[in-house]
Amino acid sequence: MLRISQKEGCDVLTMMIEGKVVGEWTAELERAWTTILSSLGTKKLCVDICGVTYLDQRGREILREIFMSTGAQILADSPLTKQFAEEARQ
Repeated sequence: MLRISQKEGCDVLTMMIEGKVVGEWTAELERAWTTILSSLGTKKLCVDICGVTYLDQRGREILREIFMSTGAQILADSPLTKQFAEEARQ
């Protein structure tokens, strides 16, 4: 199960990803990311992956694309999510 939500602040948009990003769910992440990118405007992007329990290879590629496109801040709190964040930043 995957859940993607967003929270808008004055100058920051936070994209929250929770659950497993695997198989068909990677397409859903990509759709959500494309939608958010088109509405981002001048806001900074923050990606909260604290609730992610697994990212398959394609999910990791999408997270990297998000980071490379926007320089987004990635929030991670466990050894696993910190590893995903570090891979995206490389």
